[in-house]
Amino acid sequence: MPYFTSQTLDFLRELAANNNREWFRDNRSAYERLVREPALALIEEMGPRLAGISPHFRAVARRTGGSLMRVYRDTRYTRDKTPYKTNIGIHFRHEQGRDIHSPGYYLHIDPWCVFVSVGIWRPDSRTLGRIRERLTERPDAWIGARDDPVFRRFYRLTEPALKRAPRGYRIDHPLIEDLRRKSFNAVTDLGHEDALSPEFPDILCERFHAATPFLRFLCAALDLPM
Repeated sequence: MPYFTSQTLDFLRELAANNNREWFRDNRSAYERLVREPALALIEEMGPRLAGISPHFRAVARRTGGSLMRVYRDTRYTRDKTPYKTNIGIHFRHEQGRDIHSPGYYLHIDPWCVFVSVGIWRPDSRTLGRIRERLTERPDAWIGARDDPVFRRFYRLTEPALKRAPRGYRIDHPLIEDLRRKSFNAVTDLGHEDALSPEFPDILCERFHAATPFLRFLCAALDLPM
């Protein structure tokens, strides 16, 4: 049996069209049945599979405070005040991480796309500095991880965010394109047919395995076990 169904996508699509507290309250049982319960079941299934890739990344099947990201949006610093996320977000983060900015595997499902992102998204300045330092001290290790053929078969790195060289680095540094990154993460696209398949855990494991060289480099930069 698949974890998610076309009804899951229909619910998320309807939520996007009716993103208000009254509608969500009236359809809370559908959210539990079509989104939260199957997501928690998938996380539970991924636990031992993830341990086979690395024992240091966690699949925590809890209603709150676990791998499943909360449905409520943080609207404090945005003009968009719609209260709910219209996607399923699951983050299998490193055991020493505390939030979405930790090394990990992120799964995103919405009515329009499905993807996996691996690595570190928008780390703090200290963490980013350590990654850049490792990159310049061990350029061969970085290039080997970045250009690993299995990794690159599935993944593309996100675009650099800085227009100029970061402080302390020359604009003509041979790895300047990588040093300009503010996030060290890579994305692989999936299809809705994957997310609705009973083999979805197997598909995720294949993509997670392919990212091992990339995550190993990042963990080494931060003195984290992999």
